[in-house]
Amino acid sequence: MHARPALTGPVEDYLKAIYELESRFGAAATSDVAHALDVAPASVTGMVRRLATQGYLDHVPYRGVQLTPCGRQAALRTIRRHRILESYLTGVLGYPWDRVHDEAERLEHAASDDLIERMAAALGHPTADPHGAPIPTADGLIEEQPHRTLAELPVGETARMLRVSDKNPSLLRYLAEIALQPGAEVTMVARAPFDGPITLRIGNSEPVVGPNLAAQVLVAAMPSSGLRSADASGSLPSTAASKPKSRKPTAR
Repeated sequence: MHARPALTGPVEDYLKAIYELESRFGAAATSDVAHALDVAPASVTGMVRRLATQGYLDHVPYRGVQLTPCGRQAALRTIRRHRILESYLTGVLGYPWDRVHDEAERLEHAASDDLIERMAAALGHPTADPHGAPIPTADGLIEEQPHRTLAELPVGETARMLRVSDKNPSLLRYLAEIALQPGAEVTMVARAPFDGPITLRIGNSEPVVGPNLAAQVLVAAMPSSGLRSADASGSLPSTAASKPKSRKPTAR
């Protein structure tokens, strides 16, 4: 079997875009890849044929393409580099989180694996980037947490902000202004009908956001402490009664 040629920057961009689309839709359509990379559909068709011939992609009839195991490995390698670079830029060099995406896009194809691993070690081997996205391991493994969008949070429920896309600087600057960043606790206070504004509680503030913004923010359920408040007699329930039920791991 012939060795595959070294991956170029554009090829890595294709594999990364296809990975992201496949994660959302199960397969990547040519039109979606073209939109994600801002290139002509004809260019995507030619690149897809080339990558399929090299063993990085499989065609899914009537749906698009999916990554093969080696294609997925290559995509996760690039994603790891990108997210480690973003983490280093913010954590060590002091870049704001709304400015690191473009820098990481330029550097991810040029930085050596040794440099990336030294950066990861200097950061204490982070598991998520500044925007909350999970960082693949050096072995090509990635762990996605169960999540839903902030727009889906029921009124009165509190969740922890998990992640947001790194691609919209204006959105990131606004989220920083209202203190809605990964790890923040956010409560759904009220939701106006007919896609009206959404009122949140973050700390001591109650910002009002639109449903479109809320749909772009991913949140995770808050872990249960297993404790209950005292009952009417002033006594706490027994340990057996307050023991939380075990949960089965969520399949992904």
